[in-house]
Amino acid sequence: MDEINNPELNEENNGMQGEEYNEELEDNVVVLKDEEGNDQSFEFLDLIEYDGNNYIILLPIYDDEEESDEVLILKEDGLTEDGQNEGYVSVEDENILNDVYNIFKDKFKDEFDFQD
Repeated sequence: MDEINNPELNEENNGMQGEEYNEELEDNVVVLKDEEGNDQSFEFLDLIEYDGNNYIILLPIYDDEEESDEVLILKEDGLTEDGQNEGYVSVEDENILNDVYNIFKDKFKDEFDFQD
């Protein structure tokens, strides 16, 4: 899984507090397996179409209350016959990562505090 280096993202909870915010977060959790077969939880932030492909923007969720300041961008890896997503793959091209991240930043500039 590839992360973009340097983008710091501080999420504002849009006025929600405590249990209400935690319930909304649970609705947006994506669990993926890493290279070693371990489950890793992420908060789904957005799906961006770029150059004919879909890219998912995820924020890692850590068990030890550590907050992440980097997002993960993965490319959708095709669809099954019934139109379901087959999975996600790492993006090797730094230019694509930067372009997708910039689209995300522009789209959510009023909701997140981005620090480069």
